Amino acid sequence: MTTFELLGQGLLTALQWHNLLYALIGVTLGTAVGVLPGIGPALTVALLLPVTYKLDPAGSLIMFAGIYYGGMYGGSTTSILLNTPGESASIVTALEGNKMARKGRGGPALATAAIGSFVAGLIATLGLAFIAPSVVKFALSFGPAEYFALMLLAFMTVSAAFGESTLRGLTSLFIGLALGLIGIDQLTGQTRLAMGLPNLFDGISVTTLAVALFAIGETLAVVAAKHMQEEKVQAVKGSVWMNREDWKRSWAPWLRGTAIGFPIGAMPAGGADVSSFLSYSAERNFSKHPEEFGHGAIEGVAGPEAANNASAAGTLVPLLTLGLPTTATAAIMLAGFQQFGLQPGPLLFATNAPLVWGLIASLLVANLMLLVLNLPLIGLWVKLLTIPRPWLYAGILTFATLGTIGADGSTYSLFGIPISFGLFLLMLFGILGYVLRRFHYPIAPVVVGLILGPMAEKSLRQALQISQGNVLALFNSWIGILLWVLALTAVFLPLWLRYRGKGKLLEQIAGDTD
Repeated sequence: MTTFELLGQGLLTALQWHNLLYALIGVTLGTAVGVLPGIGPALTVALLLPVTYKLDPAGSLIMFAGIYYGGMYGGSTTSILLNTPGESASIVTALEGNKMARKGRGGPALATAAIGSFVAGLIATLGLAFIAPSVVKFALSFGPAEYFALMLLAFMTVSAAFGESTLRGLTSLFIGLALGLIGIDQLTGQTRLAMGLPNLFDGISVTTLAVALFAIGETLAVVAAKHMQEEKVQAVKGSVWMNREDWKRSWAPWLRGTAIGFPIGAMPAGGADVSSFLSYSAERNFSKHPEEFGHGAIEGVAGPEAANNASAAGTLVPLLTLGLPTTATAAIMLAGFQQFGLQPGPLLFATNAPLVWGLIASLLVANLMLLVLNLPLIGLWVKLLTIPRPWLYAGILTFATLGTIGADGSTYSLFGIPISFGLFLLMLFGILGYVLRRFHYPIAPVVVGLILGPMAEKSLRQALQISQGNVLALFNSWIGILLWVLALTAVFLPLWLRYRGKGKLLEQIAGDTD
């Protein structure tokens, strides 16, 4: 079947009423959490993992993707009106967007962000649909040695791309790899590191770990903060719509942002924050009004917002075709797939094609929903900013606790007192999440290590068994060598991209202040 036929079948799946409902819930939640400072899509998807445990896999994954897209949309609202990015990818939007809001042009800033996100998301989703089958055909030739190299590429990617220090990223990764050793060995059937606890024979639950690190750890970090600074929200004055001049100055940045964001998101070393910085630098170079940058240039909102939404779609290319998560939200979505017994990769397109193409097609529907939701309901999203922080995080803590009890009802006797084993692990890993945040270690590599560690170990041992212990068998194919080279490149490429994008930006900002 051609890509158009597969995408058409996916649209039939995505347009079923229950999947439309899941998509609507996802984009609404995603926009809400994107608006709220400090609450990101990764935390929201992690919170919903236990709740969706017994729901329809296709609907749940469509909802998760809607949350991802919605979070990218919603982050622009906080950046423009509050000068506080809800997501790291929206940092650049705050530079020009908040300046526009202070001049009474918050409406056009929000409009160009929403329309640019729609245009970029639409083009990037079509790009995902047409690129994914080619990547799948390439990946079907992989053997155990190639799969191990692929897992190594994933490890290097998350270690280098998340956080500011590769060493700290590797430390977080090894914590996850160590946790992945707990349970029954997949090849020998022997129990490892379970400490005699039957509850650990099946290993550490990815859902419990994700909820603990992202939700409980974030809540503890906020509680430990001495002050919760309240920022003044800029009112949206005048019309929310754009005038002819705004349209003229926005359409080219939308396309340029899409062209920058999608390939960087699709690379297993990119990210929305990198693409938004590069897009901002590009717009300063291409703009006919460079003197306005730093004082409220609409191109500085249009380009980066298009770039970070195109990057979100690009991130799904390595996730769906190779099982490689390149963002924190993608890592949690990978846990969501595994929760339903699904493993993203080339075989997923063969064994669960309706689910995959329904998920891809639902992104087109979600983009249209987000455009309709964002501009008319801007007043509602602004009101969310008035929710007191203690209430917000108390609700997150309660929701995470109830969800974990529902997903894992097993008990354990601690000093003769029966307690919920799931809650015990939730508390333990929640403290770990707080400690990692306290010392600025990234969270996502821990989850990726737990998910992919056992798979990497299995592939390595199978490759060595086939070659009778010959280590050189790991480098016998050109695909394996290429993946090893990419793994090394993944360590240095994000550092270079960040240096180039952020370095130029800092120089330009410094020049504006002189």
